[in-house]
Amino acid sequence: MRHHSVPPSRARVEAALDRLRPALVADGGGVELVAVGDDGTVRVELVGACTSCPARLATLRLAIEPALRSEVEGVTAVVAV
Repeated sequence: MRHHSVPPSRARVEAALDRLRPALVADGGGVELVAVGDDGTVRVELVGACTSCPARLATLRLAIEPALRSEVEGVTAVVAV
């Protein structure tokens, strides 16, 4: 039997993003939380230098998504909008 996880809390996602922001800001970028879906999908907007950075996808997939998945229960995916 599979148990459904509780959707992630917006406050916990924001707290996790707050821990990531200094590294992004140091490079002139940033990340803003747009939405947290009931299905665990977190939608973020990369801002500042991150909007045109060639490493934006790597930043999302190799830094932001793994951090949110490990720190916030219920996160199933992270999508840039």
